[in-house]
Amino acid sequence: MRYLVIGLGIYGSNLARDLTEMGHEVIGVDVNQTNIDEIKDYISTVYLVDTTEESALAVLPLRNVDVVIVAIGENFGASVRTVALLKKMGVRCLYARAIDKLHETILEGFGIQRIITPEQRAALDFAHEIELGARVQSLEIDKDNYVMKFAAPAYFEGIDVADLRLDEDFGLRLVAVSRESAKPNIFGVAGTVQQLLWPAPDAPDTKVRRGDMLTVFGSLRAFRAMCRHIS
Repeated sequence: MRYLVIGLGIYGSNLARDLTEMGHEVIGVDVNQTNIDEIKDYISTVYLVDTTEESALAVLPLRNVDVVIVAIGENFGASVRTVALLKKMGVRCLYARAIDKLHETILEGFGIQRIITPEQRAALDFAHEIELGARVQSLEIDKDNYVMKFAAPAYFEGIDVADLRLDEDFGLRLVAVSRESAKPNIFGVAGTVQQLLWPAPDAPDTKVRRGDMLTVFGSLRAFRAMCRHIS
């Protein structure tokens, strides 16, 4: 896929690099020459453009990309004006980063395809990590329900997956359990990958080990209740 990322600060540049490493074509846009210089060797094309000016936006290949991502975070006004101009120009698939709830509310008014809230999501995941004592990844389904993936703490160590009782005790539905295993990469260099442990028909050992990754579905309140119980 082809992505056009507007705003190449810390978040935007990392996003652009990650998408490139995943095999996508990325076009970067920023008003700051320093940001352009720092990433120009890592993505396919860069433009030094002030995206708050409609005439400047016209030089970008907006019709030739699959997704336009407005990753501007430092300048609230520039973000909103850029999104407004892109909508006016008929961009068909538009994502935008929101830095706070007010910014998110304004972006919702434009009816764009997706609003990205990396700071809030990172803060939420980190708060859960502190509470649980293990790394946590979350995916919001709606304002009440999440899919949460977390490293099994010592509390669960040695318990068979079938005996975890997450649903009965906390109201969390267990979706999957995965375990890290050794696997060399294409160059033969040793590495590790996550492999499904449960549900799997031929799993020889379904007792939880520390470091296994548990994926659950449920409310944030239920997940927090589990964290408090464990801690």
